[in-house]
Amino acid sequence: MSSERLIYLPLGGAGEIGMNAYVYGYGKPGEERLILVDLGVTFSDMDTSPGVDLIFPDMSWLIANKDRLEAIFITHGHEDHVGAVGHFWEQLGAPVYARAFTAALARHKMSDRGAPEAEVLTVSAWPEVTKVGPFSVGFLPVSHSIPESAALVIDSPAGRVIHSGDFKLDTNPIVGEPFDAELWTEVSKDGVKALICDSTNVFSPNAGRSESELGREIEALISAAPNTVVATTFASNVARVKTLAEAGERAGRSICLMGRAMRRMIETAIETGVLDSFPKVVSPEDARAIPRENLMLLVTGSQGERRAAAAQLARGKYNGIQLKDGDTFLFSSKTIPGNERGVIRIMNQFSEMGVDVVDDSSGRYHVSGHANRPDLEALQDIVNPQMVIPNHGEHRHLREHVKLSNNRGRASIVAVNGTMLDLSGDEPRVVDYVETGRTYLDGAVKIGALDGIVRDRIRMALNGHLVVNVILDEDDEPLGEAWCEIKGLPEQGRSFAPLIDVLEEDLTQFLGRASEKTLANDDKLEEELRRIARNTCNDEIGRKPEVTVIVSRLS
Repeated sequence: MSSERLIYLPLGGAGEIGMNAYVYGYGKPGEERLILVDLGVTFSDMDTSPGVDLIFPDMSWLIANKDRLEAIFITHGHEDHVGAVGHFWEQLGAPVYARAFTAALARHKMSDRGAPEAEVLTVSAWPEVTKVGPFSVGFLPVSHSIPESAALVIDSPAGRVIHSGDFKLDTNPIVGEPFDAELWTEVSKDGVKALICDSTNVFSPNAGRSESELGREIEALISAAPNTVVATTFASNVARVKTLAEAGERAGRSICLMGRAMRRMIETAIETGVLDSFPKVVSPEDARAIPRENLMLLVTGSQGERRAAAAQLARGKYNGIQLKDGDTFLFSSKTIPGNERGVIRIMNQFSEMGVDVVDDSSGRYHVSGHANRPDLEALQDIVNPQMVIPNHGEHRHLREHVKLSNNRGRASIVAVNGTMLDLSGDEPRVVDYVETGRTYLDGAVKIGALDGIVRDRIRMALNGHLVVNVILDEDDEPLGEAWCEIKGLPEQGRSFAPLIDVLEEDLTQFLGRASEKTLANDDKLEEELRRIARNTCNDEIGRKPEVTVIVSRLS
């Protein structure tokens, strides 16, 4: 029996949807040469991570083992797969491989963070392969909601693994390659040890629909609209943006792209040859002079992002353009779970303006970029893997995908972030657990999710903040009274007196009766002042705020 093994270790994206990062390794236990597949982000919300800009997977384990890391491979250009490349490259220091369109986006990510763009290397689709350490890796085209998506064919001495990436079985995706069942059959004919597979839509019972089905419905909606039409979708969904633009053009409307991400995606698609044609667009300045019934805007912000074009239009005006009574706004997208509140807020703001909002509840204006349950079954039949390891999904998705695979006679296991699997044998086997979590980009610095910073921020948001100031002389005697400052608290409590006055009275009384031992001990004094302040607030306003005590001593 070989002393070497093939391991799989998700650091992000398994047990959640977002911030994908998957490690593969081959070699002796603890000495495996490693590759990383994808390095993505997820986005914060005010409920769980207020003030945070981006959320990354915890890469501590891989950073500690970076001397074993051979390369980083990016399957496609969505933020949850490529968005963290620039943020972690300096700590990981490995070359990044991607197809042309994805590589162009990755270079933007590197440049934005001051990392070297030259470390992103462009590769072609299968049968070209890249050899790094004990691995040979090829990019196998798949259809998805962004161009040039790819599964990875990962060969090692222990056998062939196919990492599906995000995919759907679309034979006419408008932009990008169609799913090629014959190619996949050819790649799989000599045996596939493991299929590491997208689980996002495992609960969707019907076969996925093609991007090509949408154009007619969208054109009919635009043609029937009396005034300006605005549509939003994921900026990265180049095929959808093209479908919307062409439908608007056929309906006799001038097209205007609004939002930096939307323009960058289309420009990158044209530069890399992914798009060979796109309707002529007008600038926002020119759009203002076009009759409203002849204008269509394509805008960012399908997920309710506050700074995106859709949200700014909902608040009144963007780039000098304002929506009016009788305009139409189309969400040609699915709302990602967790973003519902922001999207509904924008919908209501438009409704208050008299704008007619159309979402995808009818299923006529959006199709998913992920494989539904019948498509997952079809892929298993094509690949015929020895084992299936679900990824890219919440725990319930992974568990259901395991059931699906078991029912089809294949070994499978739920492996959430931090679960190291040995894929060398006939069945996947858990061999280790690695501590994982989240890393926050907070302004210009990365912080740990358990560092307490965001926790304290949430506590202050929920309970308010109180600062207590006390000055003691060189004999540990109080100089004057305690004084307080409050933030996020009512100014008056149950006693109808100003809250600050009640607090300062209670705290000053305590200082007058405190023992010499307490007054001489900063820690003990702070503890008592904090306790009294919180109790007084609880009595007065029914809330215990976060309290900062500042004890100053004159020397």
